[in-house]
Amino acid sequence: MQKDEKMVEEMILRQERRFSERFREIEKTALANQEKVLRAFREEEIALRHFMPSTGYGYGDEGRRALGRVYARAFGAERAIVSAALLSGTHAIATALFGVLRPGDRVLCPTGVPYDTLRGVVWGEGNGSLRDFGIGFSVLPTNGDGKPDYSALAEALRKEPVRMIYLQRSRGYELRDSFTIEEIEAVCSFVREKGFRGCIFVDNCYGEFVSEREPTQVGADLMAGSLIKNPGGGLAPTGGYLAGKEEYVAMCESRLTAPSVGDEVGSYAYGWQYYFQGFFLAPHVVAQSLKGGLLIGGCLEALGYENYPSTEKYPPDITRAIRFETREQLIGFIQSVQECSPVDSFVHLEPWDMPGYDCKVIMAAGTFVQGASIELSADAPVRAPYIAYFQGGLTYEHCRIACREILLRLLGAEQRKL
Repeated sequence: MQKDEKMVEEMILRQERRFSERFREIEKTALANQEKVLRAFREEEIALRHFMPSTGYGYGDEGRRALGRVYARAFGAERAIVSAALLSGTHAIATALFGVLRPGDRVLCPTGVPYDTLRGVVWGEGNGSLRDFGIGFSVLPTNGDGKPDYSALAEALRKEPVRMIYLQRSRGYELRDSFTIEEIEAVCSFVREKGFRGCIFVDNCYGEFVSEREPTQVGADLMAGSLIKNPGGGLAPTGGYLAGKEEYVAMCESRLTAPSVGDEVGSYAYGWQYYFQGFFLAPHVVAQSLKGGLLIGGCLEALGYENYPSTEKYPPDITRAIRFETREQLIGFIQSVQECSPVDSFVHLEPWDMPGYDCKVIMAAGTFVQGASIELSADAPVRAPYIAYFQGGLTYEHCRIACREILLRLLGAEQRKL
């Protein structure tokens, strides 16, 4: 075992030397984003009173409104909703879809089939889905390189009116790279050049603070995300956000609460400190996660495991897809991530029927906030091809320790096979 430990440590050191320049690039981006967030806090004159709890209707909740203004400034948006009542990324996205769209509208998605939990929102039957309300949702497959097919997009825009362009930044459970901010900018520019005048909406989950710009700064009208991913900084206990143009955010507010009250209501009895503090820490935490993901990706690549994105590229979000040959390898990898966690490390994971998915899923989330994927975590649908989706890490040090233990387990499994 000592021989394996020495080999693993040498492998980690080699990858750290290999990524030294990329790590500096990530840290430079974090510095720019930290300055942007700090500026937003200062310009909005955030004070202790903004952390106070509210009850009941939440009339006059200064913290809730100030938090929305901080997000809007940092994301280059006209307005933002930040709410504990948005229970997940899927909920925030659904709020945007039902807030903006009306019966008879049509949505065009040029980034492939949306993430599993969105499919019931879009195509469910008898559950209050977009389909139930007579809203069309067309998907354009990506091209052979996993990028938007611009010829197909131009043709689809010519065929019939479209109310919304829907872009999913992350790969979801697809084996392709997530989309960079430059690629999102290119799609936004392309559809505008083709005469599109509706809403460009981006599912921004896993992408916040990875680049110096956000979708709302490169042409998107509206974006949504989860606070237990990047922007919560590991501290937000729940919630989601919507940010973008005033008219669209107002429509979403009426959907989140009611058309008659909009953003006038919304209390939170536990106070807003962790939301503000998490957002302030988010640029640094995201950088830690990106560095940790690169390290683990590089080490697994050295052992022959294919992963996306290529470790030669700057990561477009905090997720990493890793392909395994067998069901047993996949499950073993997810279990090893759980074993490296600070919470519930003793739990033996098994695949289960998770709500919103069409097959069994195994999920490692030994996290302080349940299901928080900004914390070190991994999940996978247990089906061929056997791909694990790895993300998060509040500190690089934790990612490094976890990398060592994951590699030792993988090497041990290989030796047992021999």
